Amino acid sequence: MPARSTASRAHAAAGVLAFLIISMFLIASAAAELSGDEALIAAVKRAIAWALLLLIPALIATGASGFAMVGGRPAGLAGAKLRRMRFIAGNGVLILVPTALYLAWKARQGAIDSNFLAVQAIEFLAGATNLFLMGLNIRDGLAMTKRRRTASAARAR
Repeated sequence: MPARSTASRAHAAAGVLAFLIISMFLIASAAAELSGDEALIAAVKRAIAWALLLLIPALIATGASGFAMVGGRPAGLAGAKLRRMRFIAGNGVLILVPTALYLAWKARQGAIDSNFLAVQAIEFLAGATNLFLMGLNIRDGLAMTKRRRTASAARAR
């Protein structure tokens, strides 16, 4: 198997894993909030805080492998993916990780109050934004893969 193909597969796997983890965070948080069960909310927030130990390496692997595949100054779809990934990373580091840890701490204290709910709303918005941008990156990655396959098939003829 060519190295580019292996790198591409690793990139896709890490990106999809990160996308699924963030999706699970949002779904579990919404379900716990809708249940109104404070013990469930606390358990979900604690699980999310621990799951960051899986999410963060998946995001780093996605970004690093993508950058390694396209090199210094990517253009076109690769450039768009890189610009989105920078926003996704900033959103994660500056908003999502701190809010996840804060919400886990507040939930552990049993303080599901208006502060908790306000931060939860920020987390939902930032998480949904990242999912949307990651979805665009997945779409563009699939388009790039299709183009490479088409070009490769044309050269083989």
